[in-house]
Amino acid sequence: MKNNRIVDHPILGKLERRKTIHFTFDGNTYQGFEGETIAAALLANGIRKLRVQEEANTPRGIYCNIGHCFECRVTVNQKPGIRSCLVEIENDMVVESGKLQPSPLKKQHQDDALPKTYAEFIEKTGETKGAHDHA
Repeated sequence: MKNNRIVDHPILGKLERRKTIHFTFDGNTYQGFEGETIAAALLANGIRKLRVQEEANTPRGIYCNIGHCFECRVTVNQKPGIRSCLVEIENDMVVESGKLQPSPLKKQHQDDALPKTYAEFIEKTGETKGAHDHA
């Protein structure tokens, strides 16, 4: 199993021995250390792609590693949108990569476009001002 951890740092010394735990990512089982974040455990196991960007479908991974950017969102135990850099792994945790989600900003069909002006609204719906007013 691939291990990209620095276990003997030239300045900080040797990494303390910690309890090894097992978790899954996208159906594969990996090892991590107790107290390690999901992001750190995945990176140590050679995994850099954590999700895809909603609009462009481009890969995303760890960016800021302090919880500000939301690039490292994954699904944890069926709960989506978890920032992997802030959550510690747990034994038997099920982590899934962030999948491409439909964007609320992207229209699915030409007819789904909302009118930008009142004139476009009239043209699209055929309604006129005061059509719903009752005297």
